[in-house]
Amino acid sequence: MGRFSLRAKLLLLTAGLLLSGLGLTSAVVSDHLERYQVDRIDSQLRSLTALVSRVPATGPPDLGSATGRPELLRPGLDLFGAPYLAYLDTGGAVTGDVHSPRPARPVLPQRDTLRTVPTTGEAVDLPAADGSGRWRAVARPTTGREGTVIAAAPLAEVEATISRLRTSSLVSGAALLVLLTAAGWFALGRGLRPLRRIEHTAAAIAGGDLARRVPELAAPHTEIGHLAASLNTMLGQLEQAFADRAASETRMRTFLWDVSHELRTPLFGIKGTAELYRMGALPERADVEEAMGRINREASRLTALTEDLLLLAQLDEAPEAQLDPAPMDLRTLAGDARHDLRALDPSRTVRLTGPDGDGPPAPAPVHADEARLRQVVSNLVGNAVAHTPPGTPVRIGVGSTGGHAVLEVADGGPGMTAREADRVFDRFYRTDRSRNRSGGAGTGLGLAIARSLARAHHGDIRLDTSPGEGARFRLTLPLPAPDQR
Repeated sequence: MGRFSLRAKLLLLTAGLLLSGLGLTSAVVSDHLERYQVDRIDSQLRSLTALVSRVPATGPPDLGSATGRPELLRPGLDLFGAPYLAYLDTGGAVTGDVHSPRPARPVLPQRDTLRTVPTTGEAVDLPAADGSGRWRAVARPTTGREGTVIAAAPLAEVEATISRLRTSSLVSGAALLVLLTAAGWFALGRGLRPLRRIEHTAAAIAGGDLARRVPELAAPHTEIGHLAASLNTMLGQLEQAFADRAASETRMRTFLWDVSHELRTPLFGIKGTAELYRMGALPERADVEEAMGRINREASRLTALTEDLLLLAQLDEAPEAQLDPAPMDLRTLAGDARHDLRALDPSRTVRLTGPDGDGPPAPAPVHADEARLRQVVSNLVGNAVAHTPPGTPVRIGVGSTGGHAVLEVADGGPGMTAREADRVFDRFYRTDRSRNRSGGAGTGLGLAIARSLARAHHGDIRLDTSPGEGARFRLTLPLPAPDQR
């Protein structure tokens, strides 16, 4: 069966079930008809024996004599449905018999078998003398003389009727089977057409057309409809997975390129300075000290970059494992951020407000790692200082709104375009690649680390900006549960 198609398998299964049903139906009908015919003959035989057994007589019967009127008795046997009638004495010997005068009468049963018929009126089968057929016989004791009367009828007509019925059932069943098989072949072909279209869709997808989908082949509540919907959902997920993998590979290549670029610059500086010293190009002690300072700065930059990359890798693998949360208030970080901004640029105006600049600072309790959140706020403050002109005002808002604690850093700088805003949290992304950088602050990892730390606290950082309208970085964290407060 493995080499047959689904259409052939279904057709063979259906034809087999149909053949079994037709055979069972034919057998049941034949059996019931045979029982009916035999019961009818038994009833006629019982009626005849009951009638004949009550006929009074003074001597032994002579069914063939003139006084017995055989010319009337013999044709009458056919009317009663018993073509053979016999009398047996008390010893079981046949003392007289008569049979139908039909030209094609069957061979009579042997006389020796007549004595085996029970006298209770129960019908039994008797074989013909030559074994060519069966007879049905019923016996009753006579009331007018000592002995038994037996009426028998051949089952040849019954068997012929059953044989004709079975032959006609076989012929009609075979014709019906052929017709239904042909109709089933075309019906199955039409019913399996949606599966062939699904097969063609799968082949197209395997050929690279990931945007291909299974068309609407049937109503949504049908099996084909459910299958098409499930396949389209799966295909959408597969297409998204391939797109995500391609995007991930692109990001990974960009990431590796950026890491290589960031590592190459300080390494070349360290190597170049060392080569100058080895070649004796630094004869003065002041030159050597300057070279050592340059090497130290580049090494510090490498160290900071390595630590940032390690932190990002740890946050990607197990973000919550990098945290040591405890109850705290974001107002503390907001106040420290204001002092940091004034220390970095005393010319700036720094305001401390509530969220969205409404009112004074408000409580913002959280259950978080204070050291990590300080790192987040430090990155936001450093970003505002690095990307706005000196003296640009900055607002720090803190409070709670919408079931979240909020800390935001908003500046009045030049802002960013939508394209820049979409990528500002990408690793190694910098809006100004020509800007001088020192340490780890200018590698383009600060905002990526800040968002990863915020999400590790089940929060997030969102940027609202537009060209000429400044930028607002908004850190939101969930308020703590009552038992954590």
